[in-house]
Amino acid sequence: MMRTRPLKVALLGCGVVGSEVARIMTTHAADLAARIGAPVELAGVAVRRPDKVREGIPAELITTDATALVKRGDIDVVVELIGGIEPARSLITTAFEHGASVVSANKALLAQDGAGLHAIAEEQNKDLYYEAAVAGAIPLIRPLRESLAGDKVNRVLGIVNGTTNFILDKMDSTGAGYQEALDEASALGYAEADPTADVEGFDAAAKAAILAGIAFHTRVGLDDVYREGMTEVTAADFASAKGMGCTIKLLAICERAADGGSVTARVHPAMIPLAHPLASVRGAYNAVFVESDAAGQLMFYGPGAGGAPTASAVLGDLVAVCRNRISGATGPGASAYTQLPVSPMGEVVTRYHISLDVADKPGVLAQVATVFAEHGVSIDTVRQQGKDGEASLVVVTHHASDASLNGTVEALRSLDTVRGVASIMRVEGE
Repeated sequence: MMRTRPLKVALLGCGVVGSEVARIMTTHAADLAARIGAPVELAGVAVRRPDKVREGIPAELITTDATALVKRGDIDVVVELIGGIEPARSLITTAFEHGASVVSANKALLAQDGAGLHAIAEEQNKDLYYEAAVAGAIPLIRPLRESLAGDKVNRVLGIVNGTTNFILDKMDSTGAGYQEALDEASALGYAEADPTADVEGFDAAAKAAILAGIAFHTRVGLDDVYREGMTEVTAADFASAKGMGCTIKLLAICERAADGGSVTARVHPAMIPLAHPLASVRGAYNAVFVESDAAGQLMFYGPGAGGAPTASAVLGDLVAVCRNRISGATGPGASAYTQLPVSPMGEVVTRYHISLDVADKPGVLAQVATVFAEHGVSIDTVRQQGKDGEASLVVVTHHASDASLNGTVEALRSLDTVRGVASIMRVEGE
């Protein structure tokens, strides 16, 4: 039997995603009510620019006083879509304290203070859901928190930023340089006017922190995530990748150590074999590859951004939270029982692709090989091309730690036969 009293929803932010959430709540009201077991009513919308025309939203619902809206006391669910740290954190906290559960898409805040927000939600016996914070429409948070709750996740490897994937895919498929590909992404609306958060890996790092915390049941903050952007990736890097049967992706990688005693979380460009499922992810799409003990290998794929796709994830959370409100229950909260330490990047072990500019004369290869051996880094393959006294030497290693590789590179720079280190890139996904 359906409850007649509606559940009241406050919407904080009415931009690209917020307007889609409001539209779907209105156009699909009957379906949502049937799925939830009660009508859902949009009770207020907090915005910064009240004079802007917002089609389908009654003017009387618009307010600039977000704090007063979440303090009303009759709000069942607050949907936070304003982003950033403040005032979002204060508004979410106030919402909990005044009886509302929260649905958020705020990756930056959750990566920085997810543990604190979860603690307040638990104290107030309220829900905090955030499927839309990572990978847009792709169901990922709930599978990790619920579907795989009985399994042991060992690795999460993914493309979690559509802007960077579009740029790298364009460089790969057309031979374009970085700036040319970025300009096209901007023209098509895939890149922000200031693309720094995307291309320097900040956006992906926040998502990696969230994914690592959920996957490994431990606390992983934004400061724990190693971050490296993709602005230095060149057409020459793609040529080298193709020579190895690889492409290049900006990856978020969260791993449990082989002994189970620690975890790592990192974001950086990496070569990935063309045979790996992530290599075929094109354009602005996202995909995340999960490896666990019992389920094995799973891949989640779809649009990682955009108004309607992200709103889909928000509405999925809204339905779940509203169902919990009716039943008097709460969903899964934070799980950090393992309390595993996060290892520094220097301890991460992977393969490396190093391109060196060297003098084209006898003995250079032997000198370089000696430096690798002295630092305990095993060489897998070497390729050398020379012309007019100069040469390019490409070395691909077996697995080595980041610290040992850094020591190797510093020693290589001291050789008088090494003119420079053209590029260093990790090789992942094997």
